Amino acid sequence: MSSLAPAQGRVPPSTSLVLGDQAGGLRALFEASRALEGAPFAYRWANFQGAAPLFEAQRSAAVDTAIAGDLPVLAAAVGKTPLKIVATRVGKPESLGIVVQPDSPLRRVADLRGQSVVVSSARGSISQYQLYGALEEAGLKREEVNLRFVLPTDAAAAFASRQIDAWAIFDPYYAIALQQGARILRDGRGINTALAFITASEPALADAGKRAAIADFLQRLGRAGEWAQANAAAYAKVYAELTRLPLETARTITARAAVAGRPVNEADIVALQAVADRSARDGILPLRVDVRAITDTQVWRAAA
Repeated sequence: MSSLAPAQGRVPPSTSLVLGDQAGGLRALFEASRALEGAPFAYRWANFQGAAPLFEAQRSAAVDTAIAGDLPVLAAAVGKTPLKIVATRVGKPESLGIVVQPDSPLRRVADLRGQSVVVSSARGSISQYQLYGALEEAGLKREEVNLRFVLPTDAAAAFASRQIDAWAIFDPYYAIALQQGARILRDGRGINTALAFITASEPALADAGKRAAIADFLQRLGRAGEWAQANAAAYAKVYAELTRLPLETARTITARAAVAGRPVNEADIVALQAVADRSARDGILPLRVDVRAITDTQVWRAAA
């Protein structure tokens, strides 16, 4: 039984939401769990290959909600996307990393000195944060590595054809690369927070009907996550069918995906603020983001 408070407000019958997604992951979770069945609002999915184009859509009011990791949310806020963080999802930090070709002479992060590294999907991605953390850990300056930013599907094709030797990437593209023989140079453990967030556009939250629909959607997100954790095999099977990935790859991705959804708490705000401060310090972001100012903890509240 969920310990989450019921959604606030009635949803008018004519209410409709556009739900932003990345690589079909959120849609797969909801279709597998059937958590959106009987929803009191109409909806459609809008799928994107990475956070950068997804937040471009949210900035232009083409989507009402979006799902992304910690740094992309901060980058979107810096880019004046009118958003509020309304929910937290918890995953595993080994869901992203830096990969190289199986026969690459690069054996450790320190070997990246003077090398070119492709980062997906764009500046301000979780992969950039992961790479910078790994470089600092290895005693390298960022200027000692040549960075290129390429969207995941393009980078995946280039990596598969051996045009890229080192690639900083996240699931599902990360798991697919490993399944195809890539070797891990460093994964996200000890660097990445493994937190992802659902954001809602400020115009949607200002509309009473849409705000109530988003609150209902978040309740269903919580139930979907509970279902996925209790039915791992069934979730992986549906994910494989929807994404057309091999079942074993789907099992790997879903086992470490951020499926557990919950209201934003104080620890989440503190953790994300640490990412914001470090990113401003390292020049990943041009300025410091006040996380509390871009968070709305009232849309989805934990039960008392």
